[in-house]
Amino acid sequence: MNFDFSEDQKFLGDQARKYLSEQCTTAEVRKVLNDDGMACHESLWNGIAEMGWLGTAIPEEYGGLGLGMLELCVLAEEIGRALAPVPFSSTVYMLAEALKLGGSEAQKQALLPEIAAGKVVGAYASSEGPGAPDLSALKTTFDGSKLNGTKIPVLDGDIATHALVTAAENGGVSLVLVDLNQAGVKRTVVKTLDPTRSHAELEFTDVAGERIGEAGQAGPLLDKLMDRAAVLIAFEQTGGADRAVEMATDYAKSRYAFGRPIGGYQAIKHKLADGWVKNQVARSNAYYGAW
Repeated sequence: MNFDFSEDQKFLGDQARKYLSEQCTTAEVRKVLNDDGMACHESLWNGIAEMGWLGTAIPEEYGGLGLGMLELCVLAEEIGRALAPVPFSSTVYMLAEALKLGGSEAQKQALLPEIAAGKVVGAYASSEGPGAPDLSALKTTFDGSKLNGTKIPVLDGDIATHALVTAAENGGVSLVLVDLNQAGVKRTVVKTLDPTRSHAELEFTDVAGERIGEAGQAGPLLDKLMDRAAVLIAFEQTGGADRAVEMATDYAKSRYAFGRPIGGYQAIKHKLADGWVKNQVARSNAYYGAW
C-alpha cells in the first residue's frame, strides 16, 4: 500500500513550485497587496490557466485534463506555499466542483470549459454578515427564477464572473448559480484581515439565477462540496506553513547576535523544531483527508 503521492504527482508539484517561484515571488505578492486597485495577479492567473491547472480535475469532455483530486491537492499545496493572490480556491474548489457534483449537463457544458480556460472566476456566497443565522434561517431568497438578498463577506466577490449563492426556497436551502454581470447585482469591496484575497458585499435585487440540484435540497451537495474544499484548503495551509518554517530557518542562519547566528542558540532551535514537527502532523492529517 502506498501512502505517498505517485512519481507523476510529485513531478507535477515540482513543476508547479518552479513556475510559482519564478512568477509569484514575494515581491510580486507584495505588489498586489500594495496596489489598492489590484485584487488578483492577472498575469499569474492567465499563466496557470494556460498550464491547465484550472482544469486539473475537470473531465476531458468538458475541456479539462481529466486528472483527479490528488493532483489538485498537489497544486493546492504549491499555491499555498507561494501565497498566490489568485481566485483558485473559489473557482476550482467551489464553483467547478459544485458543477461536477450537482450541475445539469447544460450547466457543465456552458461553464466547465470556460473555467478550465480561465475565462470564468467563481465565488461562494453564503455568509450574511456578523451574527447572521446559519443555513436554516437564510434571509436571501430564491423563488425558482429570481434571487433577492445580501451576502457578506464574499471571497473574490469583487472579481468573480459567477457566484454560488445559498438561498432559502421551499422551506429548505437551495444552491443558486448566478451570473454576476447582470442588472440587479451590486458589489461593494470589503476590507478584511487577509489582504492576499479580495472580499466584497453582494446585493441581489430580482437577479436571474439557475438552481444547482433540487429546490430546497442543497444540504447533501454542500456537505460533499465543503468536505472536498476543506481538504484542499488544508493542503494550501500546509504549503504556507512549510514555507514559513523554511524562511524562519534561513533567517536564523543569517541573522547574527553576539557574534554568532541566532540559529545556534538552543531556544531558537527549539522553536524551529517545534514548528517543523507541527507541520508534519498537519501534513499527515491533510494526507488522511485526501485519502
